[in-house]
Amino acid sequence: MLWSWIVSTTTTTVRLSEEERELLSELAGEYGSQTGAIRRGLLLLARESSQRQALREFLREWAEEAGPPDPEDVAAMRGRYFAS
Repeated sequence: MLWSWIVSTTTTTVRLSEEERELLSELAGEYGSQTGAIRRGLLLLARESSQRQALREFLREWAEEAGPPDPEDVAAMRGRYFAS
C-alpha cells in the first residue's frame, strides 16, 4: 500500500511599516524565523480573543443572575483575566 500526503500551504502578503519590519526581524531570532514569530503572534491573539469571549460570556451570565456588575468589579476582572 502506498501512502501519499498532500501538504497544503497558503501564502499571505502583509504590508509592514519599517518599524514593524524591524520588530519582526528582532522577534525572528527568538522564534526561529519571521514565520515562527508571526505564527506565535497569531496564537497569542487567538488566546486573547478567547479570553475576551469568555469574559463577555461570564459578564452576560452574571448580569442575568445578579444584575450588571459595577465598574470596580469589571476592573478587578480585567486585571485578573488580562494581566500582563
